[in-house]
Order: sequence, then structure tokens, then C-alpha cells
Amino acid sequence: MKQHKGLLFDLDGVLVDTAKYHYIAWKELADELGIPFNKADNERLKGVSRMASFEIILEIGGRTMSQEEKEANCAKKNDIYVSYISKLDQSEILPGVREFLTEAKEKGYKIALGSASKNSPLILDRLQIRDLFDAIVDGTKVSKAKPDPEVFLKGAEELGFSPAECIVFEDAAAGIEAAHNGGMQAVGIGNADILKAADLVIPGFQGIGIEEIEARLK
Repeated sequence: MKQHKGLLFDLDGVLVDTAKYHYIAWKELADELGIPFNKADNERLKGVSRMASFEIILEIGGRTMSQEEKEANCAKKNDIYVSYISKLDQSEILPGVREFLTEAKEKGYKIALGSASKNSPLILDRLQIRDLFDAIVDGTKVSKAKPDPEVFLKGAEELGFSPAECIVFEDAAAGIEAAHNGGMQAVGIGNADILKAADLVIPGFQGIGIEEIEARLK
């Protein structure tokens, strides 16, 4: 049943719910700047780089800033975010993730992370799953935000496989689009209405294995 060789995973919302901490950090920053920002606005930031996210917030507030001011605010947001994720522990890994990754490795798949987050190594360490990854491609290695496929193409390259030999696991529409732009099949994690472009959508990893994923992919 094995059709693929490499598995590429987004981080936030796929392996761990750090999205809530991104929201808290952006909300704190927006409040400080006097910009209204809510959970609906936050949906626009999913899968988007830090600077692009801040530019969306400025757009919501009808504000402009110099590049230096933008960079300072992005750094401030990251400091807030890191203060939260540095307290993460294994209990915050999403249900079924560790079992899914472990089983896939046992079946001979190579596994890579493909995330815009520059804090990916810290998060994987806190969750104690870093040893399950053969490659980590994060915001320190790529410059183009999803839906550009750069992060996944680099992940496939670091695993030593062609894009067609890899499956991407994503919770954001921009990530699904990035996978397809890179010539890869994409499994959406979460809401089928939001992820309707995915080749397959599952609610999460609990009770499912890689063989079932392979069988259900078109």
C-alpha cells in the first residue's frame, strides 16, 4: 500500500496547538498599538510569516509603519510568544501525533518538518519529539511564505525525495495550496470546509495510521 517515501508536517495546528499562543501574543501587541484584533482576524494569519502577519494587523488598523518599526514590533511579538512556548510540555502534543510519527518511522518513512516558525526546534524539544524528524525546515532556512512551496520543496530535498514521493500534512488553506504548488499531495488536518482543496481531510491523528492515509489518498 506504500505509495510515498517522505512525510512533511506543518507544526502549528498539526503537531501541537501553539496557534493559541500566537493569537495571545498578536492580541497583546495589537492591544498595545490600539488596533482591534479578534479570533476571526487571526484566521488570516494562519500559515503566514511573522512580518506578513504583522502587515495584515496594520492593514486591519489602517496603520502604516517604517520597516524598522515593523521589525521591532515583530521582535516584541516573538518575545511574548517565546515566553509562552518555553513552558510547553509533552502534554500539549496533539492526540495521536506521537503514535502516528513513531509508526510511520517504523514503516520506513522519512519525516520532515516544514514550518515558517523560527521557534520550531525549541517546540520539538519541549514536546520531546525532535528525534522523530529526519529534517527540520523552518523560518531560518526559507524566506518565502506559503502558498509558495519553498518550505516543502526544501523539506523533500533534505529528505532526498522528489516532491511526488512526499505527502504534506497541513491545517491551513495556504499550506494545502503550497503543497499542490510544489507538486505534492496534501492531507488537511481539521475543518473540511476550510481545507476543501486538500486531497484528503482528517480531523486529527488519533486512531489513524499511515497505511490508512495511503489507502484513502486518491
